[in-house]
Amino acid sequence: MFTGIIESVGRVQTVEDMPGARRLWIQVDDDLLQGVSPGDSIAVDGACLTPVQVETARFRVDVVASTLSRTIAAGYESGDRVNLEKAMKLGDRLDGHLVQGHVDGIGNLVSIREDGDTRFLLFRIPEEIHRATIPHGSIALNGISLTVNTLRDPDLLEVAIIPHTWSHTNLLHLGEDGRVNVEGDLIGKYVGRLLHGKSPNPSAHDRDL
Repeated sequence: MFTGIIESVGRVQTVEDMPGARRLWIQVDDDLLQGVSPGDSIAVDGACLTPVQVETARFRVDVVASTLSRTIAAGYESGDRVNLEKAMKLGDRLDGHLVQGHVDGIGNLVSIREDGDTRFLLFRIPEEIHRATIPHGSIALNGISLTVNTLRDPDLLEVAIIPHTWSHTNLLHLGEDGRVNVEGDLIGKYVGRLLHGKSPNPSAHDRDL
């Protein structure tokens, strides 16, 4: 479980494609990896992944096919910046919202507008996530806990990005039509399940296999 408060922005160092998986080495320039051991959980752009090898300033993850099919990890290239967060500890402060690290789908940046120091980012997200989202509710984009500013049917969502979030996450590197991992609000997904009697689409999480 995570909070959506990004602790570090790492960089994809190397990418190795394997049958049904991708092996990534991710470089970290601060002390994020202190206390991290193989088998722990780290959210990489909001997708809960398992470090299988940990060094002082980098770690390795093997991303399986189910995760590749539902996240932006399939498109990572060497040099790409990724948002990182270690799993929360029981009793930690919850400054964001409850984020599982189970990515529901991929969103695309439509536009950016500025109003003073605030940037308003408009995304197109999967409709099933849109239906489980409410104005001023929570959503995680690339692992960042954000408040929904506005919703537009059938699939548009706008979030407001303050200067600190802009400068301390990888959103500032997001180009035109840039892709982000999207995790819908946990409560919204459960309510949708109860109301409609349908199971949500399987989310990407490398511990599923």
